[in-house]
Amino acid sequence: LVKEAQKLAKGGVKELILIAQDLTFYGLDLYKKRALADLLRELVKVDGIEWIRLHYAFPTGFPEEVLQLIRDEKKICNYIDIPLQHISNDILKAMKRGTTYEKTNALLQKFRAEVPDMAIRTTLIVGFPGETEEHFEELKNWVKAQRFDRLGCFTYSHEENTGAYALVDDVPAEVKQRRVKEIMEIQQQISWEKNQEKVGKTYRCIFDRKEGEYFVGRTEFDSPDVDNTVLVSAKDTYLSPGDFVEVRITAAEDYDLIGELVMI
Repeated sequence: LVKEAQKLAKGGVKELILIAQDLTFYGLDLYKKRALADLLRELVKVDGIEWIRLHYAFPTGFPEEVLQLIRDEKKICNYIDIPLQHISNDILKAMKRGTTYEKTNALLQKFRAEVPDMAIRTTLIVGFPGETEEHFEELKNWVKAQRFDRLGCFTYSHEENTGAYALVDDVPAEVKQRRVKEIMEIQQQISWEKNQEKVGKTYRCIFDRKEGEYFVGRTEFDSPDVDNTVLVSAKDTYLSPGDFVEVRITAAEDYDLIGELVMI
């Protein structure tokens, strides 16, 4: 992986995104131990790589030393994608997630205490077999309280050869869709409020592409294709993919930030 990162860097790549079903398991097959922290320590040494982003880390067994590296290493983005899926203890048990309401909240509190400006992304599943309106209300209230920086929500899909297939798919499709809509409306408001707080502040951004009259980029708190974008007018400047620039945010929408280059 380190050699691949070096090769990518020589080709002009500036950002690495580590993706696995659960990154915290890295090393168990090769070294018989969790070795994500060791890998990150080597990757930050690769010349040319500016940002390293982590997708995905399950809430069970998250390594303390990885959290410390996110806090201390400038190249590792203050960003984590941790798919929590639900918060009701009944549903977490049915999903066999190996965690609880209490443990999940304690982990999130730990993240925010160790890395105060960390952006936390999560994904949720609604309509899991047995999910009642009470379970869903608990989930909604929790989303409101946690105020995640980024959040995606999906409906449960009853598929063969999965652990949940033996359960009865008892939540009607229209109820699943309504629940997704309600969660995403809550998150849309949270995202808008958080983005308004960014107006007037300056962020280091990477730019990915040009669309129409704008260059489209991201802060370290945003992953490509799924998170917020930063838009800068292409009228009076030119940016190439992979360019890093300082951008002052001048306006904000639900999922987009609009800014202007800060000339240094």
